[in-house]
Amino acid sequence: MDPSSDATVVETDAVVIGAGPVGLWQVFQCGLLGLRCHVVDVLPEVGGQCIELYADKLLYDIPGLPPTCGRDFAAQLQQQVQPFEPVFHLGCQVTALTRQADGRFDLSTSGCSQVLRCRHVFIAAGVGAFLPRKLTLAGLDRYAPASVTYHQLPTDGVSGRHVVIVGGEDAALQMAVDLASGSDGRSDNDRPASVTLLHRRDQFSSDDGILLARFDLLRRSGLLQVCIGQPVEPVESDGPGGPVLAGLRIAPPEGDEFTLPLDRLIVCLGLSPRLGPIADWGLVMERKQLTVDTARFETSVPGIHAVGDVVTYPGKRKLIACGFHEAILAAFAAAERDRGGPVPLEYTTSSKTLQGRLGVRDSVTNAS
Repeated sequence: MDPSSDATVVETDAVVIGAGPVGLWQVFQCGLLGLRCHVVDVLPEVGGQCIELYADKLLYDIPGLPPTCGRDFAAQLQQQVQPFEPVFHLGCQVTALTRQADGRFDLSTSGCSQVLRCRHVFIAAGVGAFLPRKLTLAGLDRYAPASVTYHQLPTDGVSGRHVVIVGGEDAALQMAVDLASGSDGRSDNDRPASVTLLHRRDQFSSDDGILLARFDLLRRSGLLQVCIGQPVEPVESDGPGGPVLAGLRIAPPEGDEFTLPLDRLIVCLGLSPRLGPIADWGLVMERKQLTVDTARFETSVPGIHAVGDVVTYPGKRKLIACGFHEAILAAFAAAERDRGGPVPLEYTTSSKTLQGRLGVRDSVTNAS
């Protein structure tokens, strides 16, 4: 990496890659040991798999917690790290890592002009960064992000525009319902001219009965259109600044191809986990997973730790509780590296230092 001249270098103790449950627990453990963290995640919100895969499904195997849905579990973890004031870089992916002469690391990210400089890196990327599945049409990317976005609205809004959403799962259905019904909080003056859901068949992959009922009601009322078929190619027209996306050529299950007019295209075809640039950092791997020293959960590069589903070792189990254990050992290893020797074990019930870092020292003193 050769940071551009306009990149701002931000120094911190540690960078955690991944804002899922294990990444958040890593932040908490680092905070207890006095390490400040920045957190990078490609998703636009905190929670990782908890949010993307089972936001409304119950988790039954989290120690000390009654059955808790993924969304609530992620929210509780996020609340838990607040005393340590981590800085989140969401919607960003770490694209490059370089070790400096003094042993620190510089990490550059997509979507962020900052270079994060730190002594410790913790990879808590789970099964990889969840990246949107692309709509593979030749030439479509040239219209992004002005007219084509993935899993999010265009940056310049949808007011008075003809919006087409591609997909048939919950994310696509929810976005179509929100836009068509106005339940996304937009004012009447900022409503789209039309909302169309494009899917290959007239069946949708959702177990959410309420969402499907709202979708059907809007469809019957004419506020939401449904187009069945496969997109074949983009259709463009001349705009003030050059060619613009004007529609998609559609191949229906039966009959002749036709053009579906549009101003804005939102692709919601699901997310796919990919290890991404981490695979090119020269870290020792086995079957696309990072190998670690299980005493320190350090990779083959000193100072770079890895925890959670991204690692492999004899006896490894892909469970959140196991990832929590790994994060504790990784945090202690990082703190010992800074100190140059063992770090004494302290307990939050009695340690004034830990209670001070948690911001609860005064309340504990008053209670006693």
